[in-house]
Amino acid sequence: MPQIDSILNMVILRIRLLSKRRIIWLRKLWQEEGETGGQLVVTHAAINAILDDKDSPEAEFSWYNSDKNIQQINEEIVIIEKKITENKNSRFTKLHQIFALNQQESDLFQLCLAIKLDPSMSRIYAYLQDHAARGYATEELAVRLLGYGHSSLLKTDSSLLRWQIILKKETAVGEPNILKCDPFIAQWLLGHEGLDESLTSIARFHLPQTPIKNWPVKSTTDLLKRIFKDNTNRIRLNVVGPPGSGRRTFAAIICSKFKMQLIRIDSDQAEDWQQVFMHAQRQALLDNCGIAWCGEKAVRQAWPQGILNAPLQFMICEKNQNPIPVNGIIDFTIEMPELMISEQRELLNKHLPVYKTWSNKEKETLVSQHRMSIGDINALEERDVQLSSEASDVLRESSRNKLGVLAQLLDCPFIRNDLVLPKYLNDALNDFVFEAKERKQFWEEDKVRSLFPQGRGLMALFIGPPGTGKTMAAQVLAAELGLDLFRIDLSSVVSKYVGETSQNLERILSRAEHMDIVLLFDEADALFGKRTEVKDAHDRFANTDTNYLLQAIENYQGIALLSSNKKENIDTAFIRRLRYILEFPKPDARQREQIWSKVLDKLIPPEHKEKLNGQIGILANNVELTGAQIKFALLSAVFIAKNDKKPLEMKQLLRGLERELIKEGRTLSGREQEKLLEHVRTKSKY
Repeated sequence: MPQIDSILNMVILRIRLLSKRRIIWLRKLWQEEGETGGQLVVTHAAINAILDDKDSPEAEFSWYNSDKNIQQINEEIVIIEKKITENKNSRFTKLHQIFALNQQESDLFQLCLAIKLDPSMSRIYAYLQDHAARGYATEELAVRLLGYGHSSLLKTDSSLLRWQIILKKETAVGEPNILKCDPFIAQWLLGHEGLDESLTSIARFHLPQTPIKNWPVKSTTDLLKRIFKDNTNRIRLNVVGPPGSGRRTFAAIICSKFKMQLIRIDSDQAEDWQQVFMHAQRQALLDNCGIAWCGEKAVRQAWPQGILNAPLQFMICEKNQNPIPVNGIIDFTIEMPELMISEQRELLNKHLPVYKTWSNKEKETLVSQHRMSIGDINALEERDVQLSSEASDVLRESSRNKLGVLAQLLDCPFIRNDLVLPKYLNDALNDFVFEAKERKQFWEEDKVRSLFPQGRGLMALFIGPPGTGKTMAAQVLAAELGLDLFRIDLSSVVSKYVGETSQNLERILSRAEHMDIVLLFDEADALFGKRTEVKDAHDRFANTDTNYLLQAIENYQGIALLSSNKKENIDTAFIRRLRYILEFPKPDARQREQIWSKVLDKLIPPEHKEKLNGQIGILANNVELTGAQIKFALLSAVFIAKNDKKPLEMKQLLRGLERELIKEGRTLSGREQEKLLEHVRTKSKY
């Protein structure tokens, strides 16, 4: 039997004395019936005793007061009950105070607790109920043993049931319900520490650590102290930030300021939300803990009513999450600040000793390219990263799943030399890359930030016909920046329902803002098209959606590229918010020849390409194509040549070209093809 403190021993002793007193009474009745071992069989005397109501509460307690042999037991019971009542510092008393148990509830609880603490009481309970199979507490037993006559002790709204301090289990038809003390409650009364067993799979104690300097610990603590002056206040702090920003650690630090531990709970793993919520509140109240709720379920589910909530709770939220308000709870929002570059360096030096051995260039590249959170730096430590390139790969890998189905990760296999663009466009791309690398340090200056409270994101609009290299340029930029490129899936963003498009975009931007990525919005006019003249309610709501999108993209502080075939389709208010508008023209003859040559270099052996050099010049000068059309025409021609089992030559190039032109309703007439072939023959003579 576990070590039991004095007040719990007194509870057991009290129930034993009450049991002893009633047993004496029952034995008196049985002797009068002529039986000495209880009602093992139904006798005439037993039936007469029942009909005459000899075992009535009134008769029993009248006899207790008149029989001198019982007086000593009565006196001992009074003394024990007084000691239990006068004890003010035990966990037993704390339990009663927190859950406001009345005397009837306390008596019933003590009956269940006694058998939990001392299993030998099972035989006594069976004896008292004159039934060998009823070695457990029942409400009927409590009523008679504790002197409540014929009344009911267990109301449906009883704190004992609502908080599951005792558990009620149905048995066979006609049999009384089993009443048991909840195992966690019994263990807690015995002084055991630790989580309720029902929470162990989804909850953990979260320990405080040294806070980051710019975390709002003092201001939050001061605020809570002012509110807690009224002991009835219940607080919920919505701690907002991206995963890994230290939200739970911040919550643990705030709890420690009030001498509380923090229990963090993953609500999405809760199979029974109501049960988990109640058990978490119960433990927090008993152990003076704060609760940090993590996961979508805690945000979207309504909190159960009629339950006393723990004084201090936290919602671990992302930027676009808004918890449902709760009656009787005061909500405050705390936004976790991003790590400054100096703080990133400090944490890297502390948690990743190998960082000190890297060159200055490697160190600066890592902190300038990546917006590292505390969680990111911890991940580098856990992975035992040794090289700066390895650290960069780990950071990129950790962020790739954050956008889920809302965006598609694109490979970035191209380099700048693969692009064939006018010089002015290349220069603009160089400017964009430079700014992207320098912007992080630049925007940390307070004077600069105050001058530009909005519009600190880096965005460019790529305008031009299909196939002119807009997506390829985005891939090159991302590769040069060492960042992942995510293309937004418009089918999952744009919705016919009012408000849903803006909500979807907000979800993307709020997550992407804290990721080291480049966002690519293909067909940007689908999202940022011109507002229409208001003719009906649908136009008004559509324009409201567009206004919201413009505001959302202006507040975005990451890197985004938008592409569109026609500049005139983009809302002018949105264009004014952009600092880079790059127009991708169709390639001229010289550029087309460069593209033909670059693609051929990667598709066929060098010796075969030499024979085609003159021919591709003829095609470049005589057929207007975009870079994408040239690439796919060559791909078709290569497979045609393989099928013909011949080296690639003009005939296959023309067939591949024909396939590509058909897509846009163009074609090469037989005369045009013959003319091109004649050019080849003529050129080959010289």
